[in-house]
Amino acid sequence: MDWDAIQKEWQANAIDTDKEDLLGLLRLRFGDVPHVVEEMIRQIKDGNALERLILVAANVSTWATFMEELKENGTAFRIVGERYHPIWKD
Repeated sequence: MDWDAIQKEWQANAIDTDKEDLLGLLRLRFGDVPHVVEEMIRQIKDGNALERLILVAANVSTWATFMEELKENGTAFRIVGERYHPIWKD
């Protein structure tokens, strides 16, 4: 059995799952996700960046703030400040 191939497949599946989770969370919080944004998310290959965006999507209060974070494409998990409070208004 090729364990390296199996591990790569698991990682790819985990990344695909994170993409779907992020899109689902965005739909739940903000409604329809524009096709352009969906494509941007589908192009992300870094699992850490996706996990961070999931945290951001769960904690920002506005779509505009999420879009700023998506365009920055950061991977740091530290998200602090009033803009990361889900009921705070920018």
